[in-house]
Parts: sequence; structure tokens; C-alpha cells
Amino acid sequence: MTEEFENLGGASNTDPPALGRWAASRWLSHLASLRRLERQRRRVEKQRCKSALPRVVEYFHYVEDAYSHLAAQALEALLERYDIELLCHLVGTPPGDNAPEPKMLLGLARYDAFHVAPAYGLQFPEHQHPPEPALVQLAASILAAQDTVGFVVCAAAVGQALWSDDAVELDRLAGLHGRATDAEVQSKIAGGNARRDDLGHYSGAMLHYGGEWYWGVDRLYHLENRLQDLGADRSAGEPLLYPRPEIENGPLQDSGTLTLEFFPTLRSPYTSIVFDRVVKLALDTGVTLVVRPVLPMIMRGVPTTVVKGKYIYSDTAREARAAGVPFGKIYDSIGEPVRRAYSLYPWACAQGQGNEFLSAFLRSVFARRVNTNNDRGMRRVIEEAGLNWSEAKGVIGTPGWEDMVETNRLALYRVGIWGTPSFRLLRGGDEQVLALWGQDRLWLIAREIQRQLAA
Repeated sequence: MTEEFENLGGASNTDPPALGRWAASRWLSHLASLRRLERQRRRVEKQRCKSALPRVVEYFHYVEDAYSHLAAQALEALLERYDIELLCHLVGTPPGDNAPEPKMLLGLARYDAFHVAPAYGLQFPEHQHPPEPALVQLAASILAAQDTVGFVVCAAAVGQALWSDDAVELDRLAGLHGRATDAEVQSKIAGGNARRDDLGHYSGAMLHYGGEWYWGVDRLYHLENRLQDLGADRSAGEPLLYPRPEIENGPLQDSGTLTLEFFPTLRSPYTSIVFDRVVKLALDTGVTLVVRPVLPMIMRGVPTTVVKGKYIYSDTAREARAAGVPFGKIYDSIGEPVRRAYSLYPWACAQGQGNEFLSAFLRSVFARRVNTNNDRGMRRVIEEAGLNWSEAKGVIGTPGWEDMVETNRLALYRVGIWGTPSFRLLRGGDEQVLALWGQDRLWLIAREIQRQLAA
């Protein structure tokens, strides 16, 4: 689950000047470049070998974060399988604008982790409410008392006791492994935060190796593939420990019982790499697809940061390559291009080409470097979607779409989600089965569709 990156420098509803849009687009394309990534990896390994250093993976654990508990359960297996050394850090709440809805994020993480864990062979108890602060502090005190070896040994057990609200077990673990003072806990967290800042990230459940970040169990397959390429796999030829689950587009077919609501934005890189796969999933399974666009976060006043953008665009590029989806030739669509596109969307839907229009826009912006801020670029989008440019020119700028995207945003917030791309799977038209955020949750939506159809 990762959110869209909306701006290079804080919240604003103003459009960048043409030169600024061009420069930002070049920078974002650079972040997504495979050539840049390969050069960086070669440089890191050359320096490591020259200095005769081990492969060091650093892990950043946020005690209140459900995703961190999932990641902690994978650490021992990673150490056994791969020729790496591990450094473990405690961290606190993501700083500043990197987490605009921190309480909502923690709640969503608990819900999401419960649904995700079984597919990775991990555990997370259903936990609707935040853990008790006293239990969080006790869990943190146990982990703060550990060196890396001790952390790997006890982190999963500490997390399981915390998320099971088991104060007795936490006390037992404190007696067995020791505990730090409150001051020592704060010092450990401050040190972890500083190290995370130095390396250029903001979140918990993150692993770092050689200039790249890997978010929780959902990105371990990228780290595993990299370590295998480096010859660091002690069980070469064996399947990955934590592969990304496959998207199952069958075999069962729906006959009108399920509805999949899909919430995209037209400035979300993650939306761009999943949009066509969502449409295909609906076509293959027969579920009713309802596309509900929302306004990009920066255009609704939600701030963000450059450090988040650097991670998200490089991560989207990895995810796109793994999925075989074109991505990386970018021309930023913030502001007027998005407004122009949304003004055309109701018209495109009336022509029966709404999905084709959104798909063509996303592909043009994120994979073909088309400047949609002018008529020449927008005409390419319109014609690729099978629509008539002469008619479209009379529609661009038509008001009325604003109420649509605001209604969709409010629908998302009611289920505890604020970012895109997101999904709601409904049964019988209005009974919510599942609500998830992130392009990396399409596999889970697909599995739930099959489970519902088999029931």
C-alpha cells in the first residue's frame, strides 16, 4: 500500500510554469530510469567490494505499525537464506507531511495487514482498535534493549503479544529478554529516525540496501531478486521466500452479484500501472466495474514532500517492470491537464469510452511523455481513446465534474482511505466485502472475487 506523489514541493493548487513542468518531468523520468538504477547498483557493489565490506541490510521498525510486525516476522528467514548482515532500528511516526493522516494510516494498516498476512505465510490478529499505549511502550522497551541478534530473535514474538493485547506474555518476554528505560527507548527511536533521515526515507517497515528502499513484505521480492543477482542466495534455484502473489483472473465468473469500485487519480503513478489490469480483471471475471475518479491529493490541499516523491517514482518503476507495464517517460500532469481531462470524462463516458479515455491519458502522461497541457497532447489522448477531437474541443473546460470527484473522495474517506488507487468490493450492490488501498492489492481483490464466487 503506497500512495500517489502529487507535487515536488508542498501543497498548492497553482499550476507550475511551463519550464517548471518540463524540469519536474525530466527529474521524475530520471528517477524511474532503469539505466540510472543499474548504474547506481554497479557503483554500490564496486565500492563495497573495494572496501571488503559485507552486504548490510538496514531495517526500520515502527512498533505501532502493523506492517512492521509483518516485516519483523520475515527477518530470521532472510538472514538464514541470504548472505547479508542486518542492522535493526526503532523509529517513530513518519515526520511532517510524509504522513498527512497518521491515525487513519495506522488503522488502515491494521485492517490491511490482517487480510494480507496469510498469503505470505505470516500472522496478524484482527485488531480494529489501536493497541494500548502501555503495551506499546512495553513492547518498545523490550526491542530497544536488544542488539540486532536479539531483535531478530524476539521481534516477532513481541509483536504477536502486542497485537494480541497479551500483557502477560509481554511481561514474560521482558523478563526473558530485558527491557530498556523510557529514556533509552526515546534515545533508540531518535537514533533510528536520524538514520532513516540520513538514508532518505520517512516510513516504518522499511528495509534499505545499497541506496534502495524496500517497503515491508510487499517489496521483499525486489530485495530477494537483487540479492540473487549478486550471488548472495545460499539456496540458489529455490523459489523466493516472499514472492508477490499472482493476480487470479479466474476461473469463476460472476453473474451480477459483485461490484468493484475503483478509485483512480490522473496524477498517480501507481494508478497508471494498474488501471488497465483492473479493467481486465473486471472483464475476465464478469464483475461490475464502477470507476470513481478523485482529484489528486495536492490539488485538494494535502501536502507532501520531495523525499516521498523520490521513493514513489523509483518504486513505481520497479513495480511496473515486474508487471511488464510501460512506465517512465513522464510529462507531469499536475493542475490544468488534470482539470481538462476530468472535464472531458463525463462526455467520454456518455460515448461509452470512459475507461479508454482514462487509460489513454495515463499511458500518455506516464509512459509516452505527452504534454497534456496543450491541445496537441490532449488530441493524441482523445484520438487514442477512439473519440472525436472536434467534439472534444467544445467540451474541454465544461464545469460540473467537480461534484463528481468530491463525492468520490468522500466515499473513500468514509471507509478510512484517502489515497489512490483504491478499491471497494461490494456484494449485492451495497454490502462492502473489502476496501483496500494500493496497486499492490489487486491480487487480494482478485482472490476475494474468486472466494466470493465460490461461496
